[in-house]
Amino acid sequence: MVKSYDFKELLSRKMKDPKFRKEWESHNDEYELARTIIRLRIKAGMTQKDLAERAHTSQPSIARLESGRYNNLSLSFLRRVGGALHVKPRVHFEKLLSVH
Repeated sequence: MVKSYDFKELLSRKMKDPKFRKEWESHNDEYELARTIIRLRIKAGMTQKDLAERAHTSQPSIARLESGRYNNLSLSFLRRVGGALHVKPRVHFEKLLSVH
């Protein structure tokens, strides 16, 4: 039998490892986008395949997007996915905190 884990509990435990924490934080924006897409898709009652069909892409593309490890994301792709979920992407820039 496969043991299941509570994601928040597991993440809390893993964040105690400095190497894991640094890697996680370096990809936080990607993970937040992935969590948002998953949340919207589930709320809409769609599978990855459903979303892919409505966004005119493949299910593996949606899986990569939802993994938080999608390379070379384009705004046009996000617009298609957003359109299928009845939302639109919003991109903005923030000033980096300087480290001295």
